[in-house]
Amino acid sequence: MTDAPETAAPDLTNRRPLKTRGAAWAGRLAAAIAGKGVSADVISGLGLAFAVLGGALLAASGGVEDGWRSLCLVLGATCVQLRLACNLLDGMVAVEHGRASPYGPIWNELPDRVADVLFLVGAGYGAMSAGFSGGPALGWICAALAMLTAYVRELGRGLGFPADFSGPMAKPHRMAALTATCAIAAFEPLWRGRGEVLAVGLAVVAVGTLVTVVRRTRTLAERLADRR
Repeated sequence: MTDAPETAAPDLTNRRPLKTRGAAWAGRLAAAIAGKGVSADVISGLGLAFAVLGGALLAASGGVEDGWRSLCLVLGATCVQLRLACNLLDGMVAVEHGRASPYGPIWNELPDRVADVLFLVGAGYGAMSAGFSGGPALGWICAALAMLTAYVRELGRGLGFPADFSGPMAKPHRMAALTATCAIAAFEPLWRGRGEVLAVGLAVVAVGTLVTVVRRTRTLAERLADRR
C-alpha cells in the first residue's frame, strides 16, 4: 500500500503581505471553510474557475450592447474580486488552519499567472469588440509585464533574497485598477463609448506594471551589489 504524500509546510517567505488577512470577516470565513474540511488547493482551483469565467465575460462584453454589456463588465469585475478572495482564503486555510498540501507551491503561483493573462487579455479583447482596435495589443502587453513582475520576484528569491512585492502595480494593485476600470466602463453605453475606458485602464496598468518591473529589477541589482 502506497503511503499518502506528507503535507508540506507552507513557505511563508513567499507570502504576500495583505492587510485584509487580518480582517475579522476573513478570519471567520477561513475558519468556517477549514472546518468543512475544504483544502487550500480546492479554493485555489475555485479561484482559477472565477478567472476563466471573468476573462470570458470581459472578452464578450464588447460584443453585446447597452445593459448586457454593462452586466458583462460588472460580472467580470465581480469575478476579479472573487478570484482575489479565493487567493486570500487559500493561504489562510493552508497556513492558519493547517490545510496545506504538498502541491501548495504550484497552486500558490501558477493560477495567479494564468488569472493575470485571462483577465488582462480578456479586457483587451473586450475593448476591441467594443470598437477599440488596439485592445488586444494592450491586453497582451499588460499580461507580459505582469509575468515579468513575478519573474523578477522569483529570480530574486532564487538568488537568496526576500520576495519583493513592491508596486506600484503589484498583483493586488493591477486587479484593483482593472476592477475600477470595469466599473467605469459599465457606464459607457450612456455616452456611446466604444471601449475607450477599458483601453485607458489597460494603458494605466501597462505603464504602472512597467515601472514595477524596473523598480524590482533595480532593487535586485542593488541587493546583488551589496552582497558583493
